[in-house]
Amino acid sequence: MEESPKKKKRFLYNRYSREELQQRLDAEDFTRRTVSFYRYVIIEDVEGMRDRLYAMWDDLNCLGRIYIAREGINAQMNVPEHNWDQFVKELYAFEEFKDVPFKIAVEDDGKSFLKLMVKVRKQIVADGLPDTEYDVTNVGRHLTAKEWNELMEAGDAIVVDMRNHYESEIGHFDGAVLPDAETFREELPEVLDKLKDQKDKPILLYCTGGIRCEKTSAYLKHHGFENVNQLHGGIIDYARQIKEEELPNKFKGKNFVFDDRLGEHISEDVISRCHQCGKPCDTHTNCANVACNLLLIQCDECAEKYEGTCSDECQEIIHLPEEDQEEIRKQWAAEGRTKRFNKA
Repeated sequence: MEESPKKKKRFLYNRYSREELQQRLDAEDFTRRTVSFYRYVIIEDVEGMRDRLYAMWDDLNCLGRIYIAREGINAQMNVPEHNWDQFVKELYAFEEFKDVPFKIAVEDDGKSFLKLMVKVRKQIVADGLPDTEYDVTNVGRHLTAKEWNELMEAGDAIVVDMRNHYESEIGHFDGAVLPDAETFREELPEVLDKLKDQKDKPILLYCTGGIRCEKTSAYLKHHGFENVNQLHGGIIDYARQIKEEELPNKFKGKNFVFDDRLGEHISEDVISRCHQCGKPCDTHTNCANVACNLLLIQCDECAEKYEGTCSDECQEIIHLPEEDQEEIRKQWAAEGRTKRFNKA
């Protein structure tokens, strides 16, 4: 009698190279929907939840970057259109994620991610703060786009951008406070210091999808601010609401997004400049020298001139033999030349 085949082992991680992943994506004959969502909720079995979600989304051919922690979930991903209803049904079947609101991308070519990555983290948004510094159950008032516009027009509110400076550089709300920080961890104390003498004024917080404002509003309320408000759904959902309700658009420029697109237009305004020549430009790219990988704004002309690199030094490096480039990568890593942002 012939033996039954052994059960095939299930791999709960990506096993393909970037080239193979790109080929698979290019060969697809269906469309994908790019979506982001988050929820602060206690997850008891974080590792188990991670594996269940990975298996579920792998079966549905989803791609994206998802972080799971004891405090909740933070997800940016895309889903095949023909699997969307099943995706929603299966996610909402978890009590922890029932009816979680989705933010759908404004500009979407379905190519926003190459692989599925579900990672366990200590926090879904790293802030470096002890739990005693905030209570995520005590947050600010969530505003619709209409309410947000009305409070901005009232004139006495302070609008604060809770994103990093390389995000706000290409797009932000008129008159917003723009912290000069590269991480959320750096930004929280900076914002607290900037606002310390204005606790009596209405505070309007915004970010990409709302998750950073959730913690910021709790943090500010912990420090004595009472009239704290946040843009519900962030810039992503603001763009949807103003379009559907035909509201005035008070956001100028591009919304930075953390996928391969690196940005989507909310208005046609170009408010930033190429970091190399100063020409108006809002296109982000990572330096083609892998050892560097610096995130910069680069126009088409400079991209051609510098071959996608940020400097003459990096341009020279990309023409070296691969073994020499590997040595440079090791040397730069040892010297602590850290990457500002890595989209890979």
